[in-house]
Amino acid sequence: MKALAIHGTEDIRWEDRAVPQPAPGEVRLRVRYVGICGSDLHYYFHGANGEYAIREPLTPGHELSAVVDLDPSGRLAAGTPVTVHPARYGAEVPGLEDRPHLRPGGDYFGSAATMPHRQGGAAEYLLVEEQMIRVLPEGLPLERAALAEPLAVALHAVSLAGDIAGKRVLVIGAGPIGLLAVSAAAHAGAATIGASDVRTEPLDRAAALGASELVLVGRDAIADESYDVVFECSGVPVSVTQAVRAARRAGTVVQVGMLPNAEIGVNLAPMLAKELTLRGAFRFSTEIDDAVAMLAASDALDAVISHTIDAADAVEAFGVARDSSASAKVLLRL
Repeated sequence: MKALAIHGTEDIRWEDRAVPQPAPGEVRLRVRYVGICGSDLHYYFHGANGEYAIREPLTPGHELSAVVDLDPSGRLAAGTPVTVHPARYGAEVPGLEDRPHLRPGGDYFGSAATMPHRQGGAAEYLLVEEQMIRVLPEGLPLERAALAEPLAVALHAVSLAGDIAGKRVLVIGAGPIGLLAVSAAAHAGAATIGASDVRTEPLDRAAALGASELVLVGRDAIADESYDVVFECSGVPVSVTQAVRAARRAGTVVQVGMLPNAEIGVNLAPMLAKELTLRGAFRFSTEIDDAVAMLAASDALDAVISHTIDAADAVEAFGVARDSSASAKVLLRL
């Protein structure tokens, strides 16, 4: 079989590998689509994602759709369309019973956080544990189903803000996760959704998904205390300061974008006088099931997928995915 492997900075190879054989409790999938995530871009262009550096060849990919190739248990027939919850959780920790994704010691497809690395889904065949599989509803295309994981991230972030029905919501950063946050906020009943970005093209995409107040950074201003809830999806330090300023008194800021693993210049002073709630969002728990249902109910999120490129052309695909003016979500086709 073929698989992608990142060997270091801007060194990705389409390699031959042996077809893996499932152990008891495992299912072999024939992967069809894999989304390129921000962490994948960091691994490829920088050789590391935050503090996690590549120390051995890493197959990227945790956003995927596939069909069952072999289920030794006989529970799932060959050809069954599926997506995958890409996390394995660590040991139970008191106080985290309803947040298994926060337990230490777990791992995630396509991650260099552990050694050996947890290899990802950008391979023709992939072994997954039975409990990770989510069978797709009839009629949900495999291409759209590859959005289940990032949509689950957005749904989790929105849930952390509490009930946003009828509220004014701002999404800072209209990249793929920001676009999905716009859609998740609309799904949750937000009355008004604003979106800000440094480029016009992502803002046009956000408008198509329900954002009605568009802010081009450098041209337009966001009034202080103008939104009830702010989702910071860019991971840019200056945007964190903007989020704190934009939130109303007693409002909520949810940090969704991955921040640098370093001391950064952020002005949090307004947080005190406004008694803001500032929350971090990390992956998700069960929201992938909600994401699958949402994707099956509507084709609206097809607009988030801007390119589908053969995995053998991964260098091109990663270059396109890096350019936010040219792309939103880029999928690898396997």
